Amino acid sequence: MKKTLLLRQIVASLTDSLGVLEKAARASHEEATHESNKAESKYDTRGLEAAYLAGGQARKAKEILDSITVYEALAIKDFAPGEPIDLTALVELDTDGMRSTYFIGPKNGGLEIEHQRKQIMVITPQSPLGQNLMGRRSGQRWTAKIGGSTVKYHIVSVR
Repeated sequence: MKKTLLLRQIVASLTDSLGVLEKAARASHEEATHESNKAESKYDTRGLEAAYLAGGQARKAKEILDSITVYEALAIKDFAPGEPIDLTALVELDTDGMRSTYFIGPKNGGLEIEHQRKQIMVITPQSPLGQNLMGRRSGQRWTAKIGGSTVKYHIVSVR
């Protein structure tokens, strides 16, 4: 599996999200500044609410733009057998008999990408699962308590 292609897909997904968010931010800004949203009384906050929404969307768009910049500059590492998991690792993990694939990325944890007919989730080293994976090696097993249940993990492969 070519991680450079996966990285391109991550950037493309972020770019799509940015486009949608920028459209929404423009629409919110237009609504906030439109004549029809001028306050009719001291209790009328439609314009103010639209302005807050537009500001939040603009901040989120900046975060996504920053993420795109980080991913475009990211140096992909190929992991040799037995090498510890680090940033840019593609990890196949067995969790109580269910296999999942994760890409350890610097930002945007939770982003899901379909790559070569396989679902891959981006996780960050700061996430709980990312913290558990960092430094471990292919073949390692461990258990963790999650919500009162014991979960068994097995690292199937690291690329």
